[in-house]
Amino acid sequence: MPNRLAHETSPYLLQHADNPVDWWPWSTEAFDEARRANKPVLLSVGYSSCHWCHVMAHESFEDRATADFLNEHFVSVKVDREERPDVDAVYMEAVQAATGQGGWPMTVFLTPDAEPFYFGTYFPPAPRHGMPSFQQVLEGVRQAWSTRHDEVSEVAGKIVRDLSQREIVRQAAEAPGEQDLAQALLGLTREYDPQRGGFGGAPKFPPSMVLEFLLRHHARTGAEGALQMAQDTCERMARGGLYDQLGGGFARYSVDRDWIVPHFEKMLYDNALLCRVYAHLWRVTGSDLARRVALETADFMVRELRTPEGGFASALDADSDDGTGRHVEGAYYVWTPGQLREVLGDDAELAAQYFGVTDEGTFEHGQSVLQLPQTEGVFDAEKIASVRSRLLTERDGRPAPGRDDKVVAAWNGLAIAALAETGAYFDRPDLTEAALGAADLLVRAHLDEHGRLARTSKDGRVGPNAGVLEDYADVAEGFLALASVTGEGVWLDFAGLLLDHVLARFTDPEDGSLYDTASDAEQLIRRPQDPTDNAAPSGWTAAAGALLGYAAHTGSAPHRTAAERALGVVKTLGPRVPRFIGWGLAVAEALLDGPREVAVVGPALEDERTAALHRTALLGVAPGAVVACGTPGSDEFPLLADRTLVDGAPTAYVCRGFVCDLPVTDPAALRAGLSDS
Repeated sequence: MPNRLAHETSPYLLQHADNPVDWWPWSTEAFDEARRANKPVLLSVGYSSCHWCHVMAHESFEDRATADFLNEHFVSVKVDREERPDVDAVYMEAVQAATGQGGWPMTVFLTPDAEPFYFGTYFPPAPRHGMPSFQQVLEGVRQAWSTRHDEVSEVAGKIVRDLSQREIVRQAAEAPGEQDLAQALLGLTREYDPQRGGFGGAPKFPPSMVLEFLLRHHARTGAEGALQMAQDTCERMARGGLYDQLGGGFARYSVDRDWIVPHFEKMLYDNALLCRVYAHLWRVTGSDLARRVALETADFMVRELRTPEGGFASALDADSDDGTGRHVEGAYYVWTPGQLREVLGDDAELAAQYFGVTDEGTFEHGQSVLQLPQTEGVFDAEKIASVRSRLLTERDGRPAPGRDDKVVAAWNGLAIAALAETGAYFDRPDLTEAALGAADLLVRAHLDEHGRLARTSKDGRVGPNAGVLEDYADVAEGFLALASVTGEGVWLDFAGLLLDHVLARFTDPEDGSLYDTASDAEQLIRRPQDPTDNAAPSGWTAAAGALLGYAAHTGSAPHRTAAERALGVVKTLGPRVPRFIGWGLAVAEALLDGPREVAVVGPALEDERTAALHRTALLGVAPGAVVACGTPGSDEFPLLADRTLVDGAPTAYVCRGFVCDLPVTDPAALRAGLSDS
């Protein structure tokens, strides 16, 4: 018989709806029940594409004896970290403070007042590698709760007090300047891996936000070292197993330093961010590799993650059926020489050489992850295209990884920005239409009459959780990109509506710092506040970027001031930990550059000469530049006010820092103006 999770929209919670555990979703009622029954709360946090979450569920939560013990002695609460990032952040901070590490599944034991007192992540069903079994942990917590209740309560209270007294960050009084960004670049250079690209050792995550900073820094200063780090990292990632060489798109991270073996789950946010990075790299260098990867990644998102409602699903699982009924990580993606021979016959040896498939394998059990270890130019392009097509057709017949169909507002905002720009750069109106479809869904389903965002939806049904700062910021960023690409001012209006909420409900009026949850959101044991990037930009710095872009479009002093104040954290952290505040550094580059404001006026966007100027403006590499395009006298964009044609021809106006260049009618002159430092 299904438990309470059967009524939820989260795919992760629904995966546990048939567990014998009497799960509760995170709710007041769950803690009321714990208080009434005088039981501790087991809080289990994970997400649908998490491999070890699935393992622990199979080993423990599907086990009848374990479930019976939990049901008798605990109130068990299951949380999807992607639906409730605030709950995840608060208790992950406690786990990391207590154990020095964190991850998912996250296992935390709480008092009925939601105060944590014991922490962990994955626990095996039997003692293993120095870890106690889950049953041993449960028995230990039960005994402590029964026999040392006052001590447990005292420990929990102390943990909460310690958390409440921790300062996340001290804001600098001003935004970072030239010297701060130069120091950040120097810090990145020291951590850069010159042999393999990227930063640090294994596991190696794609440094999407840092790459954006490097590209912007090069555009503003001409620093070749910054461009080289970005270019080499992008090439190494695209040639490695991190990138799906058949279907496009990136896995979440590489387990090794060489980008060979990925953790195979594919996340929407990674692919949206990397699609945009490769498109921006192409914009600077004209690289064929960057162009191909940007387009293939965009096509992957539309083909495999787009939902019937027009939004984009959150993720594809790492695991899939290996053909024997077992769910195995990477089964969908890996190949052996024998499998190549079965599909390709005489072309198998060519394919093995091209994709780096060996008898020993680069993964497990003699299987290889496809790579591009050699330069494509030494192979016959037509033959390789045939090989790739046949392998992809064969792979399409394998059992596919599961898909988390949950639509997360923030991640869809990132996808909207990426698809809108990629569509514009490469003359792919279908990609821009996909971005518009996702934007329409967010407005139609996620946005209420007061301009407040819901965090998630599934199958068109909106989830119960309020949007957090990253939702407002990333959706506003997506809408601003869509406004620039389409020339439709309504998207600028929607962005302004969301950013008004950022100013009113997420911003500390004292110092301009930003909180991850709204002032009127559910009160947890601590109001989460984190300016550092994780796998996606922090809500704090994403909001700074959107506020700055909106201010450039509208001339709004309050929005620009809010962006500048929010960037004080980048002045504090950028020179010290640049890898973890890359998006903030990228926004700071835009602030130092202006950002530039480009207005294009013409008879119509469809007019050939107007379109040429508009495209040139979009392809300009000036950091954070905003573009408005419309007819003379249009009131859709403030930047178009009082802009007229010159000698009857479509005209572009470029301004920054309250100073405007002479209007131009020639795309080459506009290009030159946008490339000046």
